[in-house]
Amino acid sequence: MFAMMARTTRAAAEAAKRKKQKEESSSQISKREENEVEKVGEVEEVEEVEDEDLGVSVHNTQTVAAVASQVLPATTVAQSSRKREAVAEEEEETTRVVKKARGKKSEVMIPAARTAGVRMMVGAHVSMAGGVQHAITNSLKIGGNAFALFLKSQRKWTSPDMKEVDAKAFRAGCEKNGFDPRKHVLPHGSYLINLANGDAEKAKKAYDCFLDDLKRCERLGIGLYNFHPGSTLGLSRSESLSRIAKALNKAHSETKFCVTVLENMAGAGNVIGGKFEDLRDIIAMVEDKDRVGVCLDTCHLFAAGHDIRTQGSYDKVMSNFDRIIGRKYLVALHINDSKAPLASKRDLHQNIGLGFLGLEPFRLIMNDERLEGLPLILETPMEEEKTWAEEIKLLESLIGAKGDDPEFLARAKELADRGIGERRTAGIAAQKKTAKAVVKPGKGRRKSVKKDESDNEGSDNDGGEHHC
Repeated sequence: MFAMMARTTRAAAEAAKRKKQKEESSSQISKREENEVEKVGEVEEVEEVEDEDLGVSVHNTQTVAAVASQVLPATTVAQSSRKREAVAEEEEETTRVVKKARGKKSEVMIPAARTAGVRMMVGAHVSMAGGVQHAITNSLKIGGNAFALFLKSQRKWTSPDMKEVDAKAFRAGCEKNGFDPRKHVLPHGSYLINLANGDAEKAKKAYDCFLDDLKRCERLGIGLYNFHPGSTLGLSRSESLSRIAKALNKAHSETKFCVTVLENMAGAGNVIGGKFEDLRDIIAMVEDKDRVGVCLDTCHLFAAGHDIRTQGSYDKVMSNFDRIIGRKYLVALHINDSKAPLASKRDLHQNIGLGFLGLEPFRLIMNDERLEGLPLILETPMEEEKTWAEEIKLLESLIGAKGDDPEFLARAKELADRGIGERRTAGIAAQKKTAKAVVKPGKGRRKSVKKDESDNEGSDNDGGEHHC
């Protein structure tokens, strides 16, 4: 009996030993598997760091699948080997995808180098947050050879006086970086200013704000000041134009040299400047003709019904400008595509080539010798810092380009394709708006006019995304 018990004990001990060995072997395999999973995790972590640096999405979903599959218990060394091969394949795939993404990165980087010796002075409306001198830095960063800025808050009647240290830094910055503030800097006036306002109190507030801007310009050595003509607010057009001219004459008498620059408008409601005749009649009443000029906004031109999409139509519009106003008064351009169709009366700026204008009119502008030396200012939507840098280089690349050049046509089509969705949406919206405007005689008219007249400022009051 004792012998039988001894045999049973030895058998149990051997069984326990075999079980322990088996557990140790399984434990070693599991550790190897955990190490492989950790390695795969490290690969994915590196991928995500590189993705963040590139600013593009190159996440490899196969890597996630590989990690998930390897969490399952492995039973053989062969399976571990296959996993190592999978990891190597994933690393190779990641490298390929990252290289591909890098190849697609924009050629225009921030900061962008300015193009030296160019005769077409392209820039953008940049921020002056922290002091007017920072507008120079912001323009240099995007490679601009001209720039626009607000001289103070555009949504307040009064603002703190400009610090002399900032003014001095601005003047020095222009000289150091080769900006001619008399010719290539184009401040934009406050949205609140309406020199046509018939209310005495509001007219004074508008004039004081306007005059303050002009004096800031002259402290900075700036020679141009762009502003919206304003709105009739229901008064007669002739009376409104006369009020604007009188305000300009008074402002000229209280300042020395800054040129007051009238901007053409989209022509909605009671807004002045949709027709060239509005600007002509204001200029006719200005006493010092050397102190007044015009800035043509391409989006506003198109929205007001001036078609500049072909060589023939562009030449006709510019010929009309020359005949009605006079080319000598053209001192600047705002360069914008349009989100709204021709003659929509809507001030909706779009990025170059994506809107209803397309790329061709900008090729025509960049090859119009009569525009050389004028500030050409972008006011297009800007979601990221490099947008304007890319558009400046795009516009400069059009100098010398022919309309039938295959490379130009391909670029124009590429941009047009990118904007097709927004154009379709805007076209539908325009059709609906036109349909709503067709009302029975006497019905709904009073409400529409009342809405326009209730707006005591110079904007289009049409829900536009941009009012520069």
